[in-house]
Amino acid sequence: MFNEKSYSQKMGKTIEVFTKELSSLRTGRANASMLDLVKVDVYGQAMPINQIASITTPEARMINIQVWDTNNISLIDSAIKKSDLGLNPQIDGQLIRLPIPDLSEERRTEIKKVIKSMGEKCKISIRNIRREANEDLKNLLKKKDISEDDEKKSEKVIQGFTDDHIKMIDQKVENKEKEIMTI
Repeated sequence: MFNEKSYSQKMGKTIEVFTKELSSLRTGRANASMLDLVKVDVYGQAMPINQIASITTPEARMINIQVWDTNNISLIDSAIKKSDLGLNPQIDGQLIRLPIPDLSEERRTEIKKVIKSMGEKCKISIRNIRREANEDLKNLLKKKDISEDDEKKSEKVIQGFTDDHIKMIDQKVENKEKEIMTI
């Protein structure tokens, strides 16, 4: 039996991942999730900063990272500098301060391009899920597990899911671009 809902759930998960990636993009204000994608090589593995330190945003343009183990301070510092966030950490004992500078027009345009390419990758993932669903339908039809009418109906349903999810992606891209362009 063909289960359309499982494909809709896969598409939903793809959107969740995309939303998380978008939230890690740097806008004009401090946001702890900006550091989610920065990994630090500690204890023999790459770990997210929030697993080796406390991250707070005491004000709109500042992120504070309270490092638990002093041996990790320089590792976190270099991981942030290597990331494409364009931030310059300031070390003060066990506290790393990350001032968030205003975004230049050039940087905003750069970020818009990144958002668009992230959106495009997500759309490709959604379309791959659609293709997978359609291939499964063709196989079921070959095995005579479903009728041609059922196949056509299910293809329409899957196409509907695809269209809805792609609209969601476009909306998220548009909203994030507005947020970035707002000074």
